[in-house]
Amino acid sequence: MVDTREYVDALRSVVEEGKETGMIISGDSMTPFLIHERDAICFRKPDTPLRAGDMVFFQRDNGRYVMHRICRIRPDGYYLAGDAQTAIEGPIRRDQIFARITRVRRKGTWLQPGCFWWEFFAHVWIRIIPLRPILVRLYGLPHRRRKD
Repeated sequence: MVDTREYVDALRSVVEEGKETGMIISGDSMTPFLIHERDAICFRKPDTPLRAGDMVFFQRDNGRYVMHRICRIRPDGYYLAGDAQTAIEGPIRRDQIFARITRVRRKGTWLQPGCFWWEFFAHVWIRIIPLRPILVRLYGLPHRRRKD
């Protein structure tokens, strides 16, 4: 058993050295794009300006590490939300963001910017936040029927 904060502290040190690293997803905030303990991410220190739609790792003022997607950027900071969430968190300061997600392993397949699902969640999903609960329920219906 490894303490999540200590683990991510170690990964953050690797990122700050300019290297890419990765981990298996823990938590449900990025559902339906990424699923807890099924999918994995690779990330590195941002080397270009951050944009709306980017998935980033940041550290809250309380010390907790979170990976969410940038919904919008304002002069006072970044506003982020997980793909499963309807509440937007912010402003998040730039110094709190230490990594950008560069690729993900979703359902066993590696995806990166430019692929359909990456672009869908980066450009469409962030614009329909109020509709997310309805769409997630609709998405779950076929899966529940198969289990019956």
